[in-house]
Amino acid sequence: MEFQGVYNNSIDAKGRASIPARFREQLKEFCEDDALIVTQDRSGIVAYPPSEWKIFLDKFAQLPNDQFREDLYFTTVTPAMHCTFDKQGRIQLPQSLREYCQLDTDGVRDVVIVGGANKIQIWNKTRYQEMLAEAEQRQVEARQKRIDLGL
Repeated sequence: MEFQGVYNNSIDAKGRASIPARFREQLKEFCEDDALIVTQDRSGIVAYPPSEWKIFLDKFAQLPNDQFREDLYFTTVTPAMHCTFDKQGRIQLPQSLREYCQLDTDGVRDVVIVGGANKIQIWNKTRYQEMLAEAEQRQVEARQKRIDLGL
């Protein structure tokens, strides 16, 4: 499964985000599921199909009991929640994750939904634009690497 694309959207007053129809179709086709596991990641929300989340949890269980595993547990595993789609293709984003990602903290509900291979990312639109600008600047600085890739 390969989620791709960038979609501008908004969350409603109840904290629900509409997941693009293309992504929902892929979930049904490849995963036979109508749910996502959402958690926090780098100041955004990341949503995994349940089958992909299970793969992660299996790998997580194999990690040694060290500081990295404990940190990953508290930052990624603990805040994860199972979210099902309503009839309009929306999922309820937990308030704790909306606050963490600064979604609707100032009355602005604009979000960017990004396909990222096996996961879907949901970002505060302002934060996404900042990250994109930073990434574009790094790409200018790494011009030769882009040329080497044929871009």
